[in-house]
Amino acid sequence: MFENHILYFYIFFGAAAMLFGFWILSIEIRLKKMFKGKKAGDLESIIHEINNEVKNLNISREEIEKYLETVEKRLQKSVQKINVVRFNPFENSGSNQSFAIAFLNEQGDGAIISSLYSREKVSIYAKPIKNYESEYALSKEEKQSMEETRFDSAKQEKKND
Repeated sequence: MFENHILYFYIFFGAAAMLFGFWILSIEIRLKKMFKGKKAGDLESIIHEINNEVKNLNISREEIEKYLETVEKRLQKSVQKINVVRFNPFENSGSNQSFAIAFLNEQGDGAIISSLYSREKVSIYAKPIKNYESEYALSKEEKQSMEETRFDSAKQEKKND
């Protein structure tokens, strides 16, 4: 009876040894696949190499974020909203040859350029705009052009949300 226990003991530990052998072999195969094509000789040097690559990626990401912040600031100051209103200021001048164009940025700063066409001459005016307001009197058409850029901007923001 004691011999049977020893036999079971040897069978159990033999099977466990074979199982561990297969397990170690499968780990060895996976490690060879993982390190295939690597110049590094051991796991520690590969980890250091990966760590350096991650540091370089973080540095690049920080540089890109800084650059994008400057681009965003510049973009806010650039002309983003343009609107044209054509009109006929004089009854005897024909069709809508006169116009008012608003060129505004995100904050509502920019300029309005107007042209008044008559048969005798064409007059062009430019008025600076700061925060959707001008220190100069704006005509009805100039106000309309500016307000339509503001309205188009608000409509666009709702679409983006």
